[in-house]
Amino acid sequence: MRTPMNEALIRHFRDLRDGVHGRATSREDKERLFATAVELLDPVARRALAEFNADLLLGTGEVVASGLTRSKEGGLNAMWSLTWPEQRAAQVQPVAVVAHYGAGFHHPHLRGNTVGDWPMNVFDSADAEAQLDTLRVIAAGDAHNLVFQESYRLMPALTHPVAT
Repeated sequence: MRTPMNEALIRHFRDLRDGVHGRATSREDKERLFATAVELLDPVARRALAEFNADLLLGTGEVVASGLTRSKEGGLNAMWSLTWPEQRAAQVQPVAVVAHYGAGFHHPHLRGNTVGDWPMNVFDSADAEAQLDTLRVIAAGDAHNLVFQESYRLMPALTHPVAT
């Protein structure tokens, strides 16, 4: 039985092989699919960041979503950012989940502010839900890199532990 992450890679590689994304071949059709995928991913990305907020930031963070935007280069992006007081005070990037479809890309990807690309194959709500673990890993990778760049003091779970 294939894992969801390996299935995502296989779908991604098939798209490259077949010159499609889903069943779309034109940039216009792929952009429509991307816009729908962003809507489908919204509650899943918010959930992944809310879990992170509860566990590591002790509920002090705020999730902000950009919605669908067009980049200067002509691509499409959507970002869900998790900011919190210590991160803002340190002036480091927030933990983020980013969906992006670059102007020269064959198909869209997911990434964080400090974590690289992962295939984004979201065509329905089940596909979006299947991305939850990937989004958790992206958020965790961002958090790890931000702590490495700055300090463990960014994480309220370490500096303000809750009584157990």
